[in-house]
Amino acid sequence: MSPKRGDTGPHIPGAIWLRTRPPTRNTNSDLTRERIADTTVAVLDRDGMGGLSLRRLAGALDVHATTLYWHVATRDDLLDLALDAVFGEVSLPEAHARDWKHDLTRYMHGLRTVLLRHPWAGSLASSRPLLGPNALARAEFVHAALADAGFTDLDLAAAAAAVSNYVIGSVAAETSWQHEDEPTARYAMDEHVHQHAALYPTLATKAPPLETDREAHFTRGMTFLLAGLAARLSNDW
Repeated sequence: MSPKRGDTGPHIPGAIWLRTRPPTRNTNSDLTRERIADTTVAVLDRDGMGGLSLRRLAGALDVHATTLYWHVATRDDLLDLALDAVFGEVSLPEAHARDWKHDLTRYMHGLRTVLLRHPWAGSLASSRPLLGPNALARAEFVHAALADAGFTDLDLAAAAAAVSNYVIGSVAAETSWQHEDEPTARYAMDEHVHQHAALYPTLATKAPPLETDREAHFTRGMTFLLAGLAARLSNDW
């Protein structure tokens, strides 16, 4: 007989937060979602996405795989738990600042720092709904800051998405370049563009190289984004 899964319902990314959990078995009272999440983060940090499986995680937790199945149903569940644990590392102030731009600047730098601490997290965050309690608490903070600034309805939704997507997309792009062959890859890309300058004249002749200080590059783009949001509030387009 196959082991009973810990949750019943859909098995899709983000579904662990939507399914009803059955009563927890008493066979291993020390095994909690929090412990599973923390161990999954550690495995992903060490071995990457390719090194994660339910059976491998069960070994890291020193439990039988069937015991783990009472808490999670699929590998996607592990990814959702780990990603939400990472979002929980982003500190939030006890109260909002007077200036919404200060709130968002601090939050965006904080989220970037945390996602870079776990190189797998940026690309993963862009591939699934963020429905865990930690991620939703951060989304609530961003929406509240923007709502207090004066954004409403569709503008509020678009502004909040722009904030989160800029950080997650920037980190996903940055971490994709962080490997031992990065200098060789960047040189090959530059050579390719210059060899095809007739097709890409602006890239070949006017596009400056990326700033070696990635944080400065991120901050520059963030400044443009927040200035655009402020202009929207003042109708200065």
